[in-house]
Amino acid sequence: MLILASKSPRRIDLLKSLGFSFEIIPSQAPEKTAYKRPGFKVRDLAVKKAFDVAKKYPAATVIGADTLVYCKGQVIGKPKDEKDALRILRMLNGAWQSVYTGVCILNLESKKMMYGVDVSKCKARNLPDDELKKMAGKHLDKAGAYAVQDEDDRFIEKIVGSRTNVVGFPVEFFQNLYKEFESK
Repeated sequence: MLILASKSPRRIDLLKSLGFSFEIIPSQAPEKTAYKRPGFKVRDLAVKKAFDVAKKYPAATVIGADTLVYCKGQVIGKPKDEKDALRILRMLNGAWQSVYTGVCILNLESKKMMYGVDVSKCKARNLPDDELKKMAGKHLDKAGAYAVQDEDDRFIEKIVGSRTNVVGFPVEFFQNLYKEFESK
């Protein structure tokens, strides 16, 4: 059995697009880590999420993931509310940022685990404040308060690296990690 330890619609859709059949059992692990550096943060949280679900389903292969945005020396997760989303969008406006996603594939019964981090860089358009205010309430459930997969969201003008990573699940990176996991 394969389990995705996330209820993210983007992760679910992207994993389905690869032809996988899986159960969706969201992790209840707190999204807290002692790490400060973005790559270490997302890797640690992806591992914690996978372990949280794997403890209940030790025979299953569990996929954990975590995504954040890093810009101007700050780690940016999901906004707390619309006011916070506007603050985030103003900070990202016109700026280059990095999107980090940690992925962990774990099977406790077979004692196999693979994990890693994918990074993409993207540049936000420089939008007027009234447009940022309109956007602020739209994506409260997404790191960085924007959604490149949303056709109405024109905030990001350029992506260097994996587009699916910016969406929240780096498909190419996951496929390579999963092949390696399966061959262990």
